Amino acid sequence: MNKLDLVRSAVDRLEISRRDAIALIDGIFDDIEAAVIAGEPVKIPGFGQFKVRDRAARMARNPATGEQVKVPAKRVFKFLAAKALKEAVMSRRGARGGPRKKAASKAPARKAPARKAAGRKKR
Repeated sequence: MNKLDLVRSAVDRLEISRRDAIALIDGIFDDIEAAVIAGEPVKIPGFGQFKVRDRAARMARNPATGEQVKVPAKRVFKFLAAKALKEAVMSRRGARGGPRKKAASKAPARKAPARKAAGRKKR
């Protein structure tokens, strides 16, 4: 689903014009963005919350060289899904036939018998 799909859904559900639906969707996104930038968590019951978290500076290791590297402190955006949303997603997964079945395992490939090289005969 993308922004255009959200606009179409708003037009159908609320019976408003396309222009009003675009303004509504843009306004909601702008309000969420402004609140998160200001450091406020945005909590939507039954859906989840958007928030910014501060990460402290730390020392990490470069896996290629093993060298210690300093990672600076930074702010990261985080979305935490609500329990109701998580449960709805998990129950929907089960409605499609449960967990995926493993593909039938094939018998291991057999090695071809070694062929003798066609060489010259010794004299």
